Amino acid sequence: MDHTDITDDTEASPRTMEERAAAASRTTWVSVGVNLCLSITQIIVGILSKSQGLVADGIHSLSDLIADFVVLFASHHSKKDADADHPYGHQRFETAASLVLGVLLLAVGIGMLWSAIIKLEDPDTIPKVRIAALWVAGGALIAKELLFRYMLVVAKRVKSSMLVANAWHARSDAASSLVVGAGIVGNLAGYPILDPIAALIVGFMIARMGWEFGWDALHDLMDRAVDEQEVDAIRQTLIETPGVQGVHNVRTRKMGDMIVVDAHIEVDATISVEAGHDIAVAARLRVMQHHRVLDLMTHIDPWHRPDLDHAKPRLAKG
Repeated sequence: MDHTDITDDTEASPRTMEERAAAASRTTWVSVGVNLCLSITQIIVGILSKSQGLVADGIHSLSDLIADFVVLFASHHSKKDADADHPYGHQRFETAASLVLGVLLLAVGIGMLWSAIIKLEDPDTIPKVRIAALWVAGGALIAKELLFRYMLVVAKRVKSSMLVANAWHARSDAASSLVVGAGIVGNLAGYPILDPIAALIVGFMIARMGWEFGWDALHDLMDRAVDEQEVDAIRQTLIETPGVQGVHNVRTRKMGDMIVVDAHIEVDATISVEAGHDIAVAARLRVMQHHRVLDLMTHIDPWHRPDLDHAKPRLAKG
C-alpha cells in the first residue's frame, strides 16, 4: 500500500487551506494527548520493569510529541496568504515539515539501533523483564493503532500529505509496540536477549520510515511532478474547455499539497488576441475548480485548420 497516495479522486474539488489547517490542528492535538500519556507511562514502567524495548518505545513516543509540534507549526504557517516574498503562498511549509519528520525519525531510529547493539554485545547484563511491561506494551499497541486509523481517515479526507506522513508515523509506533511486546514475551519465557533484539528491530523500522519520508519530501522541494494519472486528468480538463483545439507541454510541480501547472494550449489562429485570452482564462478557471491546482500558467499557440492553406504570408518588398 502506498502510504503517500492522497490523489485517488483527481476530479474532487480541493479542500481549502482553512480546512486542512483545522484538520491538522485537531488530529495533532489528539496525537499530543495520546503520546504524552504513553511516553510517560512507557518510560517509567520500562525503567521499573527493566525492559529496554519498552523504554525505547517510550522514547519513540516522546519523539512523536516533538513531531506533533512541528506539524502544528507548519500547519499554522502554510495557511498564510501569498506575499511579495512568497508569491505562490506558503504551502511548502508542509513539505518542509514532512522533511523534518523524516529526519527526526531517522535520528531516533539510529539512536535505538546503537543502544540495542551495545546491549547485545554484553548479553549477560540483560535483566529479566517484569510482567507489567507486557501489559503496558499491549495497551500502547491498541492506542497507537487506533490513533493511526483516525489520523489517516482525516488526512485522506482533506488530502494532506503532511497529515498522511504523521498518520503513518503513528502506525510505525503501533508496529514498534507489537515488536516490543513480542520481545517482552520472549524475555519472560526465558530468553532475555529477545528484549534488546526487539529494541533493535524497532530502531531499524523507525530509521527506514524516516528515510522514506525525508527522501520523498526532499524530492517535492526539488519541484517533483505529480503522477501521470493526475497530469492526464488536468490535460483532459484543458482539452474539454470550449475553444481549446489542442494541449501540449503540460508540466507540473508540487507546492505542498497543491500543484503549480504550466501548459501550452492551442486556439484557432484566426481569432483575435482578446478571444484567445478569454479561452485561456476559462481553461485556467476550469482546472483550478476541478483539481488541487494552486495556479496555472498558460501559453497560447496558434492552431490552423488542417483543410486550409495556412502558409505564412510573405511581407511585401519595398
